[in-house]
Amino acid sequence: MSELAVDVRGLNKSFGPRHVVQDVSIQVEKGKITGFLGPNGSGKTTTLRMLCGLLTPDSGEGAVLGLDFRKDAEAVKRQTGYMTQKFSLYEDLSIEENLDFVARVHELPGRRERVKGSLDRLGLTARKKQLAGSLSGGWKQRLALAASIMHEPKLLLLDEPTAGVDPKARREFWDEIHALSAEGLTVMVSTHYMDEAERCHDIAYIAYGKLMARGTADEVIEQSGLVTFRAEGQGADRLARDLAKAPGVIMAAPFGAALHVSGTDRAALEAAITPYRHPPLEWTEVKPTLEDVFIRLMGQSSDNFQ
Repeated sequence: MSELAVDVRGLNKSFGPRHVVQDVSIQVEKGKITGFLGPNGSGKTTTLRMLCGLLTPDSGEGAVLGLDFRKDAEAVKRQTGYMTQKFSLYEDLSIEENLDFVARVHELPGRRERVKGSLDRLGLTARKKQLAGSLSGGWKQRLALAASIMHEPKLLLLDEPTAGVDPKARREFWDEIHALSAEGLTVMVSTHYMDEAERCHDIAYIAYGKLMARGTADEVIEQSGLVTFRAEGQGADRLARDLAKAPGVIMAAPFGAALHVSGTDRAALEAAITPYRHPPLEWTEVKPTLEDVFIRLMGQSSDNFQ
């Protein structure tokens, strides 16, 4: 097996009566990009913060970057970059000033060269005098990423980093993440975007504190046991409500003008769609999407806010 950057077991965290993270165990190989998926409030951010020493777990054991993640939390922090969902740099400072400040906080040698290198790597040089508060979401994202990797961490944690960012900026961001991964950086990223989850080397699905699925996107889809049929033709998408109530149908979801109907019992699912197998509708069996699996897993979990 490849060297593990993260190897923790039995991770638990409660806030008052809420058991936010419940016996989560996770392993991440060095240099891999692992995506965290799950509904809001499921413990994704809490898990990331425990792994990097920002939160103390109630229980759990294991290693992060070869260090005891509980006893050596401060040492883990120094080797970890963390990019929060909310932009957390100074909006009244320029891009260059923000990076210089971060370099001072980390007491980095050769500070000016570090700042220049970060500006060049993330394509920020031409805007270095621009105030951070005047940047668009995509440029703020680049600045936040530059700041989080200035101290050359071995582990990078990204908490929904591309929320509210346009598709072009998202793609450029992910190109950079893969370049960093190729250089040996281990990345853990929480996201709600299915296309981003598919860009990860593997994913972990956490629902209301419990780890429910783990593996590559293809493995998670295969493990779900879902069978999916796609209907195309006039009015296909309008059948969702009726089919959702049929025996054997776990979900019926419109995809544009088409319809995805999924279940785990093939015979029951085929019986449910049989009355609708007539022109102008055309039915084909398709591979379930990651979104199909996401919705299925949400239906199997219990909301711990309740």
